[in-house]
Amino acid sequence: MRWTQDLPEARRTPPEPMGEELDQVLRVGPFHLALRAALSSRGLPLQRVQHHLANRGIKVGVTSLCYWQQGARRPQRAESLKAVRALEEILELPPETLLRLLKPPDPRPPARPYRSLVSVADALHELLKALEAPVDGGLHTVGHHERVSIGARRELRVRDSQQVVRAHREGVDRYLAIHHGDPGCDPARVAVRADENCRAGRVRHHHRTGVVVAELLFDTRLRTGDTHFFRYRFEDGTGGPSTEYLRGFNYAGGQYVLQIGFDERALPMRCRRFAQASSGAARTEVFDLTPSGRHRTVHLVETGVRRGILGIDWDWG
Repeated sequence: MRWTQDLPEARRTPPEPMGEELDQVLRVGPFHLALRAALSSRGLPLQRVQHHLANRGIKVGVTSLCYWQQGARRPQRAESLKAVRALEEILELPPETLLRLLKPPDPRPPARPYRSLVSVADALHELLKALEAPVDGGLHTVGHHERVSIGARRELRVRDSQQVVRAHREGVDRYLAIHHGDPGCDPARVAVRADENCRAGRVRHHHRTGVVVAELLFDTRLRTGDTHFFRYRFEDGTGGPSTEYLRGFNYAGGQYVLQIGFDERALPMRCRRFAQASSGAARTEVFDLTPSGRHRTVHLVETGVRRGILGIDWDWG
């Protein structure tokens, strides 16, 4: 994660140190919250800010400033970006503090290029075949809540899932959970825990791709239309720095909630949610996420899942 110029007034005292909360929101954004926090910290009313901008030859209305700090609009035009640069001086912020929060998401390719669709698909096919899994597992997800914990080394430490499924054929008595580790992951050391209403069965892993498939056994055979709630987790911590978490959906419908929690010793600079139609498609619906819980967690909620991929990525400084 990464991360003054004084106002042109004589005998200014040094600025007060930024509090931890302000420092964090200036690092992770989003822009409107960072601007609002900086304005509040300096105690400058918008009329006074407009006056300082005017003294620099920059014309911005109080209404526009209000919209910027509310998130109703974002500065985009050259004159507006010039105003943001001046705001950094007026609010006694380090250069680029606000401007970098306005930069579009990095269109870089996925951070894990080894996760090609073909290699992962081949690995999954191999593992599912070993578990004698049918093409259709007979279950549709009604609701799924995932909590992912990122550790102090920036590693994916734990992935906890609470899931509700509905059977659409008779006799279903198991669910196959899939985990895909980050580069450097040792899938043989990934532990599977069956926490509620299921028990761990066979576990298979694919070393080259870091894929683990775990069989979770139910205590009863579901009839068509039956629902089942269960909870399980993967304990990893074997991979290198994690920069994203994503999940693919083969079927539409159901609710999905993804929560990413970061160790307070390793907080990201910026977090975004995204969607993809497929693994090789461009990322769409990219939005900055506002951290909560003392800036340690971000989340997304999708009330009606569509086929494709949903995820959250983040930047380390």
